Amino acid sequence: MANLLWGKIFYSDSYAGILREEPGDRFIFEYDESYLNSNQPAIAYSLSKNKKIHISQVGLHSFFDNLVAEGWLEHAQTRLLGKRQVSRFELLLAFGFDCAGAVSILDPEPERLTNTLLNLSDPLEMAVLASRASLSGVQPKLAVKEINGTCYPATVGDLSTHIAKFPSSEHNDLIFNEYLTSLASKALLPEDSVVELTIGTVKGITEPALIIKRFDRTSTGRLHFEEFNQLLERKSIAKYDGTYSDMSKFILESKSCLPVENYKLYARILVGLLLGNTDMHFKNFAMFHTQAGLRLTPSYDQVAATLYKYKTVALGIAGSQQLLLTNLKAKNLVLLAGEFHLSTSIIDMLIQQIHKNINTAKGAIATAPFGEQVLKDQLIQLMETRWNGTFALIGKTLLKKQS
Repeated sequence: MANLLWGKIFYSDSYAGILREEPGDRFIFEYDESYLNSNQPAIAYSLSKNKKIHISQVGLHSFFDNLVAEGWLEHAQTRLLGKRQVSRFELLLAFGFDCAGAVSILDPEPERLTNTLLNLSDPLEMAVLASRASLSGVQPKLAVKEINGTCYPATVGDLSTHIAKFPSSEHNDLIFNEYLTSLASKALLPEDSVVELTIGTVKGITEPALIIKRFDRTSTGRLHFEEFNQLLERKSIAKYDGTYSDMSKFILESKSCLPVENYKLYARILVGLLLGNTDMHFKNFAMFHTQAGLRLTPSYDQVAATLYKYKTVALGIAGSQQLLLTNLKAKNLVLLAGEFHLSTSIIDMLIQQIHKNINTAKGAIATAPFGEQVLKDQLIQLMETRWNGTFALIGKTLLKKQS
Protein backbone atom coordinates (compact mmCIF):
# COMPACT_ATOMS: atom_id res chain seq x y z
CA MET A 1 0.00 0.00 0.00
CA ALA A 2 1.26 3.49 -0.76
CA ASN A 3 3.15 4.95 2.20
CA LEU A 4 1.99 8.45 1.32
CA LEU A 5 -1.66 7.33 1.19
CA TRP A 6 -2.69 8.53 -2.22
CA GLY A 7 -4.46 6.87 -5.08
CA LYS A 8 -5.30 7.28 -8.74
CA ILE A 9 -9.00 7.82 -9.49
CA PHE A 10 -10.59 6.45 -12.64
CA TYR A 11 -13.98 7.06 -14.21
CA SER A 12 -14.65 3.83 -16.10
CA ASP A 13 -11.31 3.39 -17.90
CA SER A 14 -10.43 7.09 -17.96
CA TYR A 15 -7.87 8.49 -15.54
CA ALA A 16 -9.63 11.30 -13.67
CA GLY A 17 -7.21 12.53 -11.02
CA ILE A 18 -5.52 12.00 -7.66
CA LEU A 19 -6.97 11.53 -4.18
CA ARG A 20 -4.49 12.14 -1.39
CA GLU A 21 -4.43 12.40 2.39
CA GLU A 22 -2.76 15.27 4.23
CA PRO A 23 -2.02 15.85 7.94
CA GLY A 24 -5.01 16.55 10.17
CA ASP A 25 -7.40 14.16 8.42
CA ARG A 26 -7.50 16.51 5.43
CA PHE A 27 -8.14 15.06 1.97
CA ILE A 28 -7.66 16.55 -1.47
CA PHE A 29 -9.10 15.32 -4.75
CA GLU A 30 -7.49 16.95 -7.76
CA TYR A 31 -8.80 16.47 -11.29
CA ASP A 32 -6.21 15.73 -13.92
CA GLU A 33 -5.98 18.53 -16.47
CA SER A 34 -6.66 16.21 -19.39
CA TYR A 35 -9.83 14.93 -17.71
CA LEU A 36 -11.02 18.48 -17.06
CA ASN A 37 -10.62 19.23 -20.74
CA SER A 38 -12.40 16.06 -21.85
CA ASN A 39 -16.10 15.44 -22.44
CA GLN A 40 -16.24 13.02 -19.54
CA PRO A 41 -18.63 13.94 -16.68
CA ALA A 42 -17.72 14.92 -13.16
CA ILE A 43 -16.95 11.81 -11.12
CA ALA A 44 -19.54 12.87 -8.53
CA TYR A 45 -22.40 15.32 -8.15
CA SER A 46 -20.50 17.03 -5.30
CA LEU A 47 -17.16 17.08 -7.17
CA SER A 48 -17.89 19.46 -10.03
CA LYS A 49 -15.46 19.92 -12.90
CA ASN A 50 -15.86 23.66 -12.39
CA LYS A 51 -13.14 23.28 -9.76
CA LYS A 52 -9.88 21.42 -10.29
CA ILE A 53 -9.23 20.86 -6.58
CA HIS A 54 -11.79 19.70 -3.99
CA ILE A 55 -10.74 19.76 -0.33
CA SER A 56 -12.33 17.96 2.61
CA GLN A 57 -11.16 19.09 6.05
CA VAL A 58 -12.90 16.23 7.90
CA GLY A 59 -11.85 12.93 6.42
CA LEU A 60 -12.69 11.46 3.04
CA HIS A 61 -15.04 13.42 0.82
CA SER A 62 -18.56 12.04 1.27
CA PHE A 63 -18.54 10.54 -2.23
CA PHE A 64 -15.43 8.47 -1.52
CA ASP A 65 -16.38 7.68 2.07
CA ASN A 66 -19.56 5.97 0.85
CA LEU A 67 -17.53 3.71 -1.47
CA VAL A 68 -15.81 2.01 1.49
CA ALA A 69 -17.08 -1.42 2.50
CA GLU A 70 -19.30 -1.80 5.56
CA GLY A 71 -20.09 -4.45 8.14
CA TRP A 72 -18.92 -8.02 7.59
CA LEU A 73 -16.92 -7.22 4.45
CA GLU A 74 -15.21 -4.24 6.08
CA HIS A 75 -14.10 -6.40 9.01
CA ALA A 76 -12.95 -9.19 6.69
CA GLN A 77 -10.94 -6.75 4.57
CA THR A 78 -9.38 -5.27 7.70
CA ARG A 79 -8.23 -8.72 8.81
CA LEU A 80 -7.02 -9.43 5.29
CA LEU A 81 -4.64 -6.48 5.60
CA GLY A 82 -3.19 -8.17 8.69
CA LYS A 83 -4.36 -5.43 11.05
CA ARG A 84 -6.89 -5.03 13.83
CA GLN A 85 -7.80 -1.54 12.67
CA VAL A 86 -7.24 0.43 9.47
CA SER A 87 -8.40 3.78 8.14
CA ARG A 88 -11.22 4.04 5.66
CA PHE A 89 -8.78 5.37 3.08
CA GLU A 90 -6.53 2.32 3.50
CA LEU A 91 -9.53 0.08 2.81
CA LEU A 92 -10.51 2.11 -0.24
CA LEU A 93 -6.99 1.99 -1.62
CA ALA A 94 -6.74 -1.76 -1.14
CA PHE A 95 -10.21 -2.72 -2.40
CA GLY A 96 -11.33 0.14 -4.63
CA PHE A 97 -11.04 -1.55 -8.02
CA ASP A 98 -14.64 -2.81 -8.09
CA CYS A 99 -16.70 -0.15 -6.30
CA ALA A 100 -20.35 0.75 -6.73
CA GLY A 101 -20.83 2.78 -9.90
CA ALA A 102 -18.28 3.87 -12.48
CA VAL A 103 -15.51 5.20 -10.25
CA SER A 104 -12.56 3.12 -9.08
CA ILE A 105 -9.33 3.79 -7.25
CA LEU A 106 -5.88 2.33 -7.87
CA ASP A 107 -3.17 2.18 -5.24
CA PRO A 108 0.10 2.93 -7.09
CA GLU A 109 2.08 0.90 -4.53
CA PRO A 110 -0.15 -1.98 -3.44
CA GLU A 111 0.88 -3.82 -0.32
CA ARG A 112 1.42 -7.56 -0.59
CA LEU A 113 -1.06 -9.40 1.61
CA THR A 114 1.33 -11.68 3.50
CA ASN A 115 0.10 -11.23 7.06
CA THR A 116 -3.62 -11.87 6.78
CA LEU A 117 -5.70 -12.48 9.91
CA LEU A 118 -8.48 -14.14 7.90
CA ASN A 119 -9.78 -17.58 8.78
CA LEU A 120 -8.10 -19.51 5.97
CA SER A 121 -10.41 -22.50 6.50
CA ASP A 122 -13.51 -20.41 5.72
CA PRO A 123 -14.19 -20.40 1.94
CA LEU A 124 -16.23 -17.20 2.24
CA GLU A 125 -13.36 -15.33 3.88
CA MET A 126 -10.88 -16.85 1.44
CA ALA A 127 -12.96 -15.42 -1.41
CA VAL A 128 -12.33 -11.97 0.07
CA LEU A 129 -8.61 -12.68 -0.19
CA ALA A 130 -8.96 -13.10 -3.95
CA SER A 131 -11.14 -10.04 -4.51
CA ARG A 132 -10.66 -6.28 -4.77
CA ALA A 133 -14.30 -5.21 -4.41
CA SER A 134 -15.77 -2.64 -2.05
CA LEU A 135 -19.46 -3.12 -1.21
CA SER A 136 -21.72 -1.37 1.30
CA GLY A 137 -24.19 -3.10 3.60
CA VAL A 138 -23.67 -4.98 6.85
CA GLN A 139 -24.41 -8.61 5.93
CA PRO A 140 -21.88 -11.08 4.47
CA LYS A 141 -21.52 -10.49 0.73
CA LEU A 142 -19.12 -10.95 -2.15
CA ALA A 143 -18.67 -9.53 -5.62
CA VAL A 144 -19.07 -12.41 -8.06
CA LYS A 145 -18.77 -12.96 -11.78
CA GLU A 146 -21.23 -15.08 -13.74
CA ILE A 147 -19.70 -17.25 -16.45
CA ASN A 148 -21.99 -19.55 -18.45
CA GLY A 149 -24.59 -19.58 -15.72
CA THR A 150 -22.17 -20.27 -12.84
CA CYS A 151 -21.15 -17.63 -10.30
CA TYR A 152 -17.51 -17.45 -9.22
CA PRO A 153 -15.95 -15.12 -6.62
CA ALA A 154 -14.49 -12.16 -8.47
CA THR A 155 -10.71 -12.12 -8.37
CA VAL A 156 -8.17 -9.33 -8.66
CA GLY A 157 -8.76 -7.48 -11.92
CA ASP A 158 -12.24 -8.96 -12.42
CA LEU A 159 -15.19 -6.64 -12.89
CA SER A 160 -18.05 -8.38 -11.11
CA THR A 161 -21.43 -8.91 -12.73
CA HIS A 162 -23.41 -9.86 -9.62
CA ILE A 163 -23.41 -9.46 -5.85
CA ALA A 164 -23.90 -12.53 -3.66
CA LYS A 165 -25.40 -12.04 -0.20
CA PHE A 166 -25.14 -14.82 2.35
CA PRO A 167 -27.16 -15.73 5.46
CA SER A 168 -26.46 -13.59 8.51
CA SER A 169 -25.31 -15.23 11.73
CA GLU A 170 -28.19 -13.44 13.46
CA HIS A 171 -30.84 -13.99 10.78
CA ASN A 172 -30.55 -17.24 8.82
CA ASP A 173 -33.54 -16.38 6.64
CA LEU A 174 -32.36 -12.89 5.69
CA ILE A 175 -31.54 -13.70 2.05
CA PHE A 176 -34.95 -15.36 1.61
CA ASN A 177 -36.63 -12.36 3.26
CA GLU A 178 -35.02 -9.99 0.74
CA TYR A 179 -35.83 -12.32 -2.16
CA LEU A 180 -39.53 -12.59 -1.23
CA THR A 181 -39.92 -8.92 -0.27
CA SER A 182 -38.39 -7.87 -3.59
CA LEU A 183 -40.83 -10.09 -5.49
CA ALA A 184 -43.73 -8.51 -3.60
CA SER A 185 -42.38 -5.01 -4.25
CA LYS A 186 -42.26 -5.69 -7.98
CA ALA A 187 -45.83 -7.05 -7.89
CA LEU A 188 -47.11 -3.96 -6.05
CA LEU A 189 -45.37 -1.55 -8.45
CA PRO A 190 -45.22 -3.54 -11.71
CA GLU A 191 -44.24 -0.51 -13.81
CA ASP A 192 -41.28 0.27 -11.57
CA SER A 193 -37.82 -1.25 -11.94
CA VAL A 194 -36.55 -3.71 -9.31
CA VAL A 195 -33.18 -5.48 -9.24
CA GLU A 196 -33.03 -8.92 -10.80
CA LEU A 197 -32.31 -11.56 -8.16
CA THR A 198 -32.60 -15.24 -7.36
CA ILE A 199 -31.40 -17.79 -4.82
CA GLY A 200 -28.37 -19.76 -5.96
CA THR A 201 -24.82 -20.73 -5.10
CA VAL A 202 -21.29 -19.44 -5.61
CA LYS A 203 -18.60 -21.85 -6.74
CA GLY A 204 -16.61 -23.14 -3.80
CA ILE A 205 -19.08 -21.94 -1.14
CA THR A 206 -21.69 -24.37 0.21
CA GLU A 207 -24.05 -21.80 1.74
CA PRO A 208 -26.99 -20.64 -0.38
CA ALA A 209 -26.76 -17.05 -1.61
CA LEU A 210 -29.01 -14.30 -2.85
CA ILE A 211 -27.59 -13.61 -6.30
CA ILE A 212 -28.29 -10.04 -7.41
CA LYS A 213 -27.51 -8.78 -10.89
CA ARG A 214 -25.55 -5.53 -10.70
CA PHE A 215 -27.49 -2.71 -12.33
CA ASP A 216 -24.29 -0.65 -12.58
CA ARG A 217 -22.58 -3.16 -14.87
CA THR A 218 -23.15 -3.92 -18.56
CA SER A 219 -21.40 -6.16 -21.03
CA THR A 220 -19.23 -3.17 -21.95
CA GLY A 221 -18.34 -1.92 -18.47
CA ARG A 222 -19.54 0.31 -15.65
CA LEU A 223 -22.54 2.62 -15.25
CA HIS A 224 -22.30 5.77 -13.17
CA PHE A 225 -24.63 6.14 -10.19
CA GLU A 226 -24.64 7.60 -6.70
CA GLU A 227 -26.53 6.73 -3.54
CA PHE A 228 -28.46 9.54 -1.92
CA ASN A 229 -25.95 9.60 0.92
CA GLN A 230 -23.42 10.72 -1.69
CA LEU A 231 -25.79 13.07 -3.50
CA LEU A 232 -26.69 14.75 -0.20
CA GLU A 233 -22.99 14.93 0.78
CA ARG A 234 -23.31 12.82 3.94
CA LYS A 235 -20.73 10.44 5.32
CA SER A 236 -21.54 6.74 5.35
CA ILE A 237 -22.09 6.78 9.11
CA ALA A 238 -24.84 9.42 8.69
CA LYS A 239 -27.09 7.28 6.48
CA TYR A 240 -29.85 7.37 9.13
CA ASP A 241 -29.59 11.10 9.86
CA GLY A 242 -32.39 12.92 8.08
CA THR A 243 -35.82 12.57 6.56
CA TYR A 244 -37.30 11.04 3.43
CA SER A 245 -38.25 14.51 2.30
CA ASP A 246 -34.52 15.40 2.10
CA MET A 247 -34.36 13.18 -0.99
CA SER A 248 -37.51 14.70 -2.44
CA LYS A 249 -36.12 18.19 -1.95
CA PHE A 250 -32.94 17.20 -3.77
CA ILE A 251 -34.91 15.85 -6.74
CA LEU A 252 -37.26 18.83 -6.96
CA GLU A 253 -34.43 21.34 -6.70
CA SER A 254 -32.11 19.61 -9.18
CA LYS A 255 -32.59 20.83 -12.73
CA SER A 256 -31.42 17.50 -14.15
CA CYS A 257 -34.20 15.52 -12.41
CA LEU A 258 -37.73 14.95 -13.66
CA PRO A 259 -40.75 15.39 -11.34
CA VAL A 260 -41.77 11.79 -12.04
CA GLU A 261 -38.66 10.64 -10.17
CA ASN A 262 -40.07 12.32 -7.06
CA TYR A 263 -43.34 10.41 -7.45
CA LYS A 264 -41.52 7.10 -8.02
CA LEU A 265 -39.43 7.66 -4.91
CA TYR A 266 -42.54 8.28 -2.79
CA ALA A 267 -44.18 5.15 -4.21
CA ARG A 268 -41.12 3.06 -3.31
CA ILE A 269 -41.11 4.37 0.24
CA LEU A 270 -44.83 3.69 0.59
CA VAL A 271 -44.49 0.12 -0.67
CA GLY A 272 -41.43 -0.47 1.50
CA LEU A 273 -43.37 0.55 4.61
CA LEU A 274 -46.30 -1.64 3.57
CA LEU A 275 -43.90 -4.59 3.33
CA GLY A 276 -42.29 -3.85 6.70
CA ASN A 277 -39.01 -2.42 5.40
CA THR A 278 -38.02 -0.21 8.32
CA ASP A 279 -34.37 -0.02 7.19
CA MET A 280 -34.79 2.26 4.15
CA HIS A 281 -31.96 4.73 4.74
CA PHE A 282 -30.15 7.11 2.37
CA LYS A 283 -27.80 4.42 1.01
CA ASN A 284 -30.79 2.31 -0.09
CA PHE A 285 -31.88 4.79 -2.75
CA ALA A 286 -29.76 5.92 -5.68
CA MET A 287 -29.74 7.72 -9.02
CA PHE A 288 -28.01 7.04 -12.32
CA HIS A 289 -26.05 9.79 -14.02
CA THR A 290 -27.37 9.76 -17.59
CA GLN A 291 -26.96 12.09 -20.54
CA ALA A 292 -30.54 13.25 -19.91
CA GLY A 293 -29.94 13.88 -16.21
CA LEU A 294 -30.31 12.06 -12.88
CA ARG A 295 -32.71 9.10 -12.90
CA LEU A 296 -33.55 6.59 -10.18
CA THR A 297 -31.76 3.26 -10.30
CA PRO A 298 -33.80 0.07 -9.90
CA SER A 299 -35.17 -0.47 -6.42
CA TYR A 300 -32.89 -2.59 -4.23
CA ASP A 301 -32.36 -3.78 -0.63
CA GLN A 302 -36.05 -4.40 -0.04
CA VAL A 303 -36.16 -6.37 3.24
CA ALA A 304 -38.96 -6.74 5.79
CA ALA A 305 -36.56 -5.67 8.53
CA THR A 306 -39.34 -5.26 11.09
CA LEU A 307 -39.40 -9.08 11.41
CA TYR A 308 -36.10 -8.69 13.25
CA LYS A 309 -35.05 -6.04 15.78
CA TYR A 310 -35.59 -3.06 13.49
CA LYS A 311 -38.94 -1.74 14.66
CA THR A 312 -38.50 1.98 13.97
CA VAL A 313 -38.63 3.64 10.55
CA ALA A 314 -35.11 4.49 9.37
CA LEU A 315 -35.67 8.15 8.39
CA GLY A 316 -37.96 10.89 9.60
CA ILE A 317 -41.52 11.24 8.30
CA ALA A 318 -43.30 14.58 8.54
CA GLY A 319 -41.53 15.65 11.73
CA SER A 320 -41.63 12.21 13.35
CA GLN A 321 -38.22 10.69 14.07
CA GLN A 322 -37.66 7.11 15.27
CA LEU A 323 -41.29 6.34 14.47
CA LEU A 324 -42.31 2.81 15.40
CA LEU A 325 -43.80 1.02 12.42
CA THR A 326 -46.70 -0.08 14.62
CA ASN A 327 -47.43 3.62 15.29
CA LEU A 328 -47.39 4.58 11.61
CA LYS A 329 -50.74 6.18 10.73
CA ALA A 330 -52.42 7.13 7.49
CA LYS A 331 -51.94 10.78 8.37
CA ASN A 332 -48.14 10.28 8.52
CA LEU A 333 -48.14 9.04 4.93
CA VAL A 334 -50.44 11.84 3.77
CA LEU A 335 -48.20 14.41 5.47
CA LEU A 336 -45.19 12.78 3.82
CA ALA A 337 -46.91 13.17 0.45
CA GLY A 338 -47.31 16.86 1.26
CA GLU A 339 -43.58 17.11 1.96
CA PHE A 340 -43.02 15.55 -1.48
CA HIS A 341 -45.38 18.19 -2.95
CA LEU A 342 -47.69 15.51 -4.34
CA SER A 343 -51.38 16.28 -4.78
CA THR A 344 -54.12 14.36 -2.99
CA SER A 345 -55.45 13.08 -6.32
CA ILE A 346 -52.06 11.56 -7.19
CA ILE A 347 -51.79 9.88 -3.78
CA ASP A 348 -55.32 8.53 -4.03
CA MET A 349 -54.49 7.09 -7.46
CA LEU A 350 -51.32 5.45 -6.10
CA ILE A 351 -53.14 3.87 -3.16
CA GLN A 352 -55.78 2.44 -5.46
CA GLN A 353 -53.08 0.97 -7.71
CA ILE A 354 -51.31 -0.64 -4.75
CA HIS A 355 -54.60 -2.03 -3.44
CA LYS A 356 -55.36 -3.53 -6.84
CA ASN A 357 -52.03 -5.36 -6.79
CA ILE A 358 -52.02 -6.67 -3.21
CA ASN A 359 -53.38 -10.11 -4.10
CA THR A 360 -50.78 -10.41 -6.85
CA ALA A 361 -48.07 -9.55 -4.33
CA LYS A 362 -49.38 -12.18 -1.91
CA GLY A 363 -49.38 -14.70 -4.72
CA ALA A 364 -45.80 -13.80 -5.67
CA ILE A 365 -44.71 -14.59 -2.12
CA ALA A 366 -46.85 -17.72 -1.75
CA THR A 367 -45.75 -19.34 -5.01
CA ALA A 368 -42.09 -18.34 -4.91
CA PRO A 369 -39.76 -21.33 -5.41
CA PHE A 370 -37.57 -20.34 -2.45
CA GLY A 371 -38.31 -19.55 1.19
CA GLU A 372 -39.85 -21.51 4.06
CA GLN A 373 -43.61 -21.46 4.41
CA VAL A 374 -43.43 -19.89 7.87
CA LEU A 375 -41.52 -16.89 6.46
CA LYS A 376 -43.95 -16.54 3.56
CA ASP A 377 -46.88 -16.58 5.99
CA GLN A 378 -45.20 -13.93 8.15
CA LEU A 379 -44.64 -11.61 5.19
CA ILE A 380 -48.19 -11.99 3.91
CA GLN A 381 -49.63 -11.42 7.38
CA LEU A 382 -47.40 -8.37 7.85
CA MET A 383 -48.61 -6.85 4.58
CA GLU A 384 -52.27 -7.51 5.46
CA THR A 385 -51.85 -5.96 8.92
CA ARG A 386 -50.13 -2.86 7.56
CA TRP A 387 -52.76 -2.43 4.85
CA ASN A 388 -55.77 -2.81 7.15
CA GLY A 389 -54.27 -0.78 9.97
CA THR A 390 -52.81 2.12 7.99
CA PHE A 391 -52.99 2.14 4.19
CA ALA A 392 -56.70 1.41 3.80
CA LEU A 393 -57.38 4.56 5.82
CA ILE A 394 -55.41 6.90 3.57
CA GLY A 395 -58.43 7.58 1.38
CA LYS A 396 -60.49 8.73 4.37
CA THR A 397 -57.61 10.85 5.59
CA LEU A 398 -57.37 12.52 2.20
CA LEU A 399 -61.10 13.28 2.24
CA LYS A 400 -60.79 14.89 5.68
CA LYS A 401 -57.86 16.95 4.47
CA GLN A 402 -59.81 18.16 1.43
CA SER A 403 -62.84 19.09 3.54
